[in-house]
Amino acid sequence: AFGFTIALRALSLVLCRRLPPLPWPPPAAPSPQTPLLLIATQLCSLVAWPAPTLLSTQPHASNPTAQTPAHAAAAAMPSHTPLLPVQSPVPSDIDIAQAVAPQHISKIAESLGLTEDEYDMYGKHKAKVKLSVRDRLADKPNGKYVVVAGITPTPLGEGKSTTTVGLCQAIGAYLKKPVVTCIRQPSQGPTFGIKGGAAGGGYSQVIPMEELNLHLTGDIHAITAANNLLAAAIDARMFHERAQSDKALFGRLCPADKSGKRRFAPVMLKRLAKLGIDKTDPDTLTDDEVRRFARLDLDPETLTWRRVLDTNDRFLRGITVGQGKEERGQTRETGFDIAVSSEIMAVLALATGLQDMRDRLGRMVVGS
Repeated sequence: AFGFTIALRALSLVLCRRLPPLPWPPPAAPSPQTPLLLIATQLCSLVAWPAPTLLSTQPHASNPTAQTPAHAAAAAMPSHTPLLPVQSPVPSDIDIAQAVAPQHISKIAESLGLTEDEYDMYGKHKAKVKLSVRDRLADKPNGKYVVVAGITPTPLGEGKSTTTVGLCQAIGAYLKKPVVTCIRQPSQGPTFGIKGGAAGGGYSQVIPMEELNLHLTGDIHAITAANNLLAAAIDARMFHERAQSDKALFGRLCPADKSGKRRFAPVMLKRLAKLGIDKTDPDTLTDDEVRRFARLDLDPETLTWRRVLDTNDRFLRGITVGQGKEERGQTRETGFDIAVSSEIMAVLALATGLQDMRDRLGRMVVGS
């Protein structure tokens, strides 16, 4: 299912009934700061969700005892009983996460209207939603899309995930609107650094936070393997092109079958078309066409494809490869990047299906 499904990452908290919200109604003497719930409700008004109009949290000067629209709206809102008592001081994120037993992911999927054949479970608390759901719901109106972003990164994070989860708690638990929290899978690099995980924080976080912050469904590891497989193939290709003749290279790329017949793979036909060679029979290629087809002639100085690792390891940022005796002195400088910066990660995020993913991967440029 890798590449064609969307992780049900945050859905153990999506129902918003899992974690406690801010105390409501507000105290008689409201603080100067606007409560998160008021922000969320104003946001709902901006995106055309039915919500009370909140103008001010302060009583009007001419009538200090009169209820403001904000307080009137609060009184009309349904009550909400949190699963956890709000403690002061707030416990650690891991203590809060482990204090609540997450619902089975099948219950979450059922509440979203998904059928059993529209998602694949990864244990009890994780699942991937298949893209076929989009086809079934193609004639349904789209929901509202609210983006939480930040432009002032700090070593400890900015609070985007916490804000996102908190908004969804307010919209879902208080305003009773269907809401899904969509956040990205954390990279293990920052998770084991000073920043820590990326599941939110406090009473506004995704559970099970350990599974989200570590391996989830293994997609990042699959991207790492695919990226490094290409890196290994590039180095191996350059090694063999320096050590073998055109005929030997062509024989490895297009070997003869038991009957002595050679055939081009479909992907090879695309390369032939790019080279301007309008032939489909390998045995009809001239010596010059064999050379052009078999050799990439990559310049090591132009290679942009680096290996990746989902760990912060500063001593791998710049390395020298090819120092083994069998590599015949073909050394070059390269390095490692963080796994989620791989172009394959972007392809996976944008691909709409298997063929689209193959096409996008085939169009990537690794050097010249």
